[in-house]
Amino acid sequence: MDDAKDSGEADGRASSTAPPVFRAAVEALRAGRLRPQIEVEPTPAPKRLAPHAYALEAAVVDGDQDLADGRLVLLHDPAGHDAWRGTFRLVTLVRAELEPEMAADPLLPEVCWSWLTGALQARGLTYGEPSGTVTRASSHYFGGLSERPSASQIEIRASWTPREGLGGVPDTAAHLAAWADLLAQVAGLPPAGPGDAAVVTLPQRRGPQSR
Repeated sequence: MDDAKDSGEADGRASSTAPPVFRAAVEALRAGRLRPQIEVEPTPAPKRLAPHAYALEAAVVDGDQDLADGRLVLLHDPAGHDAWRGTFRLVTLVRAELEPEMAADPLLPEVCWSWLTGALQARGLTYGEPSGTVTRASSHYFGGLSERPSASQIEIRASWTPREGLGGVPDTAAHLAAWADLLAQVAGLPPAGPGDAAVVTLPQRRGPQSR
């Protein structure tokens, strides 16, 4: 996922030379509408992971605090990819700070992975070849930083192959919604209500982090 920081198109649109199926998948991502606490914008996409790529970054915001952040990358190889078993792949990185009691839960990694698969299943999405890691890290401060409280963070890195629908285009808007559900759950937000579901559209600039 670190490759997602490489230079690439970040104007929010796929290149006009990209295949029509990839352009359609990107436009569906751009048209996605998320709950107001999730602010999303295009970001430079990786160049080395696939012939075509598009990336988004997001933050879950509560007032002036970022509760969680993440990146979602859509990859496309028209020739197909043996490891993907398809021509599209979604790759994500999600991070959030944890409460101490939650960080101490020995089942936390399994629970976080189930949040991802559960979010996809709740949206009725079919996908294949899921893989990923869940990493729990703790920071303890000393010396001139000793007044800072200890902090824990969870990081989910994952990828999966979305099912290709009509015309070979996956339902990227639904996958975006599932990814937003994962972000909200990691951030500790309650489930979205009927009036919460469609407020923010792309691109949306977010302010500075307060952490």
